[in-house]
Amino acid sequence: MTADTTGTTSTSLTSRQIWTRSRGVLLFLVVLIAAGVAIAAVRSGQQHGRLDPRSADGPGSRAVAELLKNQGVDTRVVTTLDEATAAAGPDTTLLVVTPDLLTPSQQEALRAAMVPSGGRTVLVAPGPPSLGVLAPGVRADSPAPVSARAPQCALPAAERAGKADIGGERYASEDPLDTVGCYPSKGLPTLLTVKGPGDGDTVLLGSPDILYNERLDKEGNASLALQLLGSRPHLVWYLPSLSDESAATDGSGEQGGESSLGELIPSGWLWGTLQLFIAALLAAVWRARRLGPLVTERLPVAIRASEATEGRARLYRKANARDRAASTLRSATRTRLAPLLGIAPADAHTPDALLPSVSARLTADDRDLSALLFGPAPADDAALIRLADQLDALEREVRTS
Repeated sequence: MTADTTGTTSTSLTSRQIWTRSRGVLLFLVVLIAAGVAIAAVRSGQQHGRLDPRSADGPGSRAVAELLKNQGVDTRVVTTLDEATAAAGPDTTLLVVTPDLLTPSQQEALRAAMVPSGGRTVLVAPGPPSLGVLAPGVRADSPAPVSARAPQCALPAAERAGKADIGGERYASEDPLDTVGCYPSKGLPTLLTVKGPGDGDTVLLGSPDILYNERLDKEGNASLALQLLGSRPHLVWYLPSLSDESAATDGSGEQGGESSLGELIPSGWLWGTLQLFIAALLAAVWRARRLGPLVTERLPVAIRASEATEGRARLYRKANARDRAASTLRSATRTRLAPLLGIAPADAHTPDALLPSVSARLTADDRDLSALLFGPAPADDAALIRLADQLDALEREVRTS
């Protein structure tokens, strides 16, 4: 190896090379940060959820609250049990969203405030976890699909509303409860009113669909919702919250058991994990594929062609790859012969095109040109050397003829 060099012998990257290699990653990070900021800005406004009277989304209930306000009913949103029980009274309707999420101690406290209040309590889709405490003597049967149903009962509010989109839980009551069941499905009502002491009562609503913004203008949904929630001048809209301290205590007032690891993981963890997997997959594909042609780089030192040839030959010999070596020698010879014979480079490796031209140039030659240029691999190293000599001689003869 010669000591002559072509340019610098340093293998460290230049500033331009570092920028060229890292600009794609930096651009991706900038786009990712910009997208995060944009999403945060869009969602920075106050967000409300399902059955929230402050939400104008499809599953929200702002439309009901606005209609009640026009009728003189004021709506108050509460998120703790203490606020809900303190607001109970004869002139108040207490709407409990998802009562099944309340703990047993919360249900007992709510029931203790409901019964003597003389007001109306509306439970949205209560099921077996809450009926035993909030509506003793009532059991839930298999749910029914939500559809437009006729009231088929003597409840004035249902008779005036007519058909409504209702379904969900179906209820069966035991004697001696004073109940009125409406909108039946397979013989069991999906709306049940249970008479309480004085003028108080409890309304079990099998499904929340009549309260949604997106369904309020269907059938008699608006009429039924306004009559159920607007019978008193005050409406307390109870949205149970996990931040409520009463949810962390049992019936004795002591802290409940520790949550399991699965309960502590956020509900969207699966979707987040899927997003990370897709991002990693895209990054792997991006880094694995070439985005352009190969770039020739300068070697740190100059290497003689003879040394490179000898080095490759030693590798062939070490691997005992006489077939690969012979194929390389023959291919290189055919490639160099083609322009000498006036043959297109594409036909240089086609016997029918190359052999007749070589034979025509060497008229008195009795060698087997087909075996020489397209024959099998040599049997040993000596045969490989003879093949190399013969190919070299053939090329010289063609050049000088």
